[in-house]
Amino acid sequence: MTKKAVLQLEALTCPSCMQKIEHAVAHQDGVEKVKVLFNASKVKAEFDDTKTSAQELADVVEKLGYTVDKVKEKELTKEA
Repeated sequence: MTKKAVLQLEALTCPSCMQKIEHAVAHQDGVEKVKVLFNASKVKAEFDDTKTSAQELADVVEKLGYTVDKVKEKELTKEA
């Protein structure tokens, strides 16, 4: 099932940080879409929950040296 994760980060300081995070999360198995919102310091990702989880994505971001303050996950419903 496809889920959506929103990771709230401590303030991002430069655009290259945003690109580094986006690249790392996008290359995780099961990630379908990822967008880093620089001004809001958020990472939004859609992923297959049989392959990864919001917490695993947060772990990837933290391994890059960034602090994840909050992790939200929700199921995406398919509209007909």
